Amino acid sequence: MANICSLALVVYAVCFSVLIPLSTSQPFLFPEAQSTIVPNPSTFFAPNLLSSPLPTNSFFQNFVLNNGDQPEYIHPYTIKSSNSSLSLAYPSFSYTSTVISTTPFQPDLTISGSKTTTIPDPNNDHHVVSDFNDLSVTLDFPSSNLRFFLIRGSPYLTCFVSQPTPVSISTSHTIVSSSSASGSNTKFIIKLGNGQTWLIYTSSPTDLTASGASSLTFNNFSGNIRVAVMPDADPKSEAILDQFSSSYPTSGAAVLENSNTLTYKWEKTGGDLLILAHPLHLMLLSNATVLQDFKYKSIDGNLVGVVGDTWVLNSKPIPVTWNSIGGVKIDLFPEIISALRRDVDALSSTELSAASYFYGKLVAKAARLALIAEEVACPDVIPAIRTFLAEKIQPWLDGTFSGNGFLYDKKWGGLVTKQGSTDKGADFGFGLYSDHHYHLGYFVYGISVLAKIDPAWGEKYKPQAYSLLADYLNKDKQSNPNYTRLRCFDLYKLHSWAGGVTEFADGRNQESTSEAVNAYYAAALMGKAYNDPQLEATGSLLTTLEIQAAQMWWHVREGGENQTYEQDFAKENRVVGVLWSTKRDSGLWFAAAEAKEIRLGIQVIPISPITEVLFSDTGFPSELVNWALPALGRTGVTEAWKGFVYALQGLYDKAGALEKIKSLTGFDDGNSLSNLLWWIHSRS
Repeated sequence: MANICSLALVVYAVCFSVLIPLSTSQPFLFPEAQSTIVPNPSTFFAPNLLSSPLPTNSFFQNFVLNNGDQPEYIHPYTIKSSNSSLSLAYPSFSYTSTVISTTPFQPDLTISGSKTTTIPDPNNDHHVVSDFNDLSVTLDFPSSNLRFFLIRGSPYLTCFVSQPTPVSISTSHTIVSSSSASGSNTKFIIKLGNGQTWLIYTSSPTDLTASGASSLTFNNFSGNIRVAVMPDADPKSEAILDQFSSSYPTSGAAVLENSNTLTYKWEKTGGDLLILAHPLHLMLLSNATVLQDFKYKSIDGNLVGVVGDTWVLNSKPIPVTWNSIGGVKIDLFPEIISALRRDVDALSSTELSAASYFYGKLVAKAARLALIAEEVACPDVIPAIRTFLAEKIQPWLDGTFSGNGFLYDKKWGGLVTKQGSTDKGADFGFGLYSDHHYHLGYFVYGISVLAKIDPAWGEKYKPQAYSLLADYLNKDKQSNPNYTRLRCFDLYKLHSWAGGVTEFADGRNQESTSEAVNAYYAAALMGKAYNDPQLEATGSLLTTLEIQAAQMWWHVREGGENQTYEQDFAKENRVVGVLWSTKRDSGLWFAAAEAKEIRLGIQVIPISPITEVLFSDTGFPSELVNWALPALGRTGVTEAWKGFVYALQGLYDKAGALEKIKSLTGFDDGNSLSNLLWWIHSRS
């Protein structure tokens, strides 16, 4: 049978080996949505920003939702805006075997200015986002002449006072002492009752006077005020903060250079910048001076001082391939082909959910069958898969699917679904910009495979395909002016967020790293399918970074140099359930922490060639499987989730995993027996 399939493969390859030249056109736009559920962004964004697409998963998202008064974690501080003031806290953390979190917000310092008018103006009595970028956001308080440059990783918070204004510095603690350093009247040392020492720097000499037990005032000050907490009692730390206090950034951007290089650049005033790097930064940083002993604590691990106006982050290139990295031995083809024929035959009777997430998973499942067929030399099943993919994908692209579909929301600049445009709970919150990279990643994967096996179809639907992709992977306005930049990917944390325009007290969150990896891997494959090297490079870079972030913060090792978790949590957990800006939770959105097989599975799905790279950490797969296996004895454990546990077992125990996989009686709706057999037989 394999020889017959091999002959057919030659014919198939000749027919479809050359891509049709691609034409250029204006970006395609899906029909306009009339959403009844998305919030109005005009309250907190400056008017000049409202004409462009806006971020929906940003590090400052809470600042532009509801009352704008929920805190956000802007390393190393938790920052909250309310009542024309800005408060910041250098957080502490609580640790248990199930949850790691920051302690409830209690402001260490609050900065406010006297209002310029005595007439209340509710439209002017709150902050306004006047500028934002990958590494920064600028908050203006028009009623009090204050502008805050919030720079991610800056040990300083910078406040610009535009005209002479009384500025108050208050605290929820007792002020033990306050003094001018060496009588300079440009540096002040504030000691608080909670043991913290804060340094305050001003751009010009001024007086700081006490106005109560917990408040200080600069009278009619204009210029820059910078505040920084002392990370420790070492005089060297104070000297470092003094040295770089006069150089301040006003914005920061990240440049995606190529498939393995990301560059940070800051706009600044003054000399060299001091910015804090988290552990993944330090792994990738190839230039700049690292101050190894200058450290702040954070929930992501120690933040270490780096001196330099530009950072270059180099990641190790990873293989982004259609098929398995090591290949399948020809004598193993027949077993896979037997399952493949059954799975392809079953496509015609498959019932597809109208929900975008589950629909996308089934599309990607069928696309996997096509690539497996290529790899095991059985192309005679590919025409049936091609027909299935075209029939199922096209209605979402041309708007003829009666059950659901994609629409364009002009308020924020992005896709919503028909169901999600009027129902907050539909499509897992897709209408509120939740999980976009998950849902669309599956569609993009299916489209990429279909464009590969049928270039004529790919050419016809390229505008819609690129519009779908741009919703979550748009490099800039020049690439597509209809969508925000990298909707889900955080270029400081170097991984994605999934929460959308919903306010959360714990900030942004993400559950499944493997589905995030799939989204960028699918984008790289689309670049391959359309002979678009820039897209392939961008997708590859984001895939690499998402994988490295998953290995750093979601994969919990029993020990080792990359361990960022406290001992009790690391002892009980091998993966994080949901990772939040300010919390690490062992539970999932849809399952309890005890469901270890689901916690494992949600960090594995979908299984594809990139899964091998995601779990390339030596020894970790066996740690994870051994941790999850006892949970399979619980009542109610499904065959679908067992399949992912056995798949990871195949990384170090092929024979044992294969036997268990053959005994399965059911599979996840995005998985199949063919896919699991391919996975096991392609392990080296």
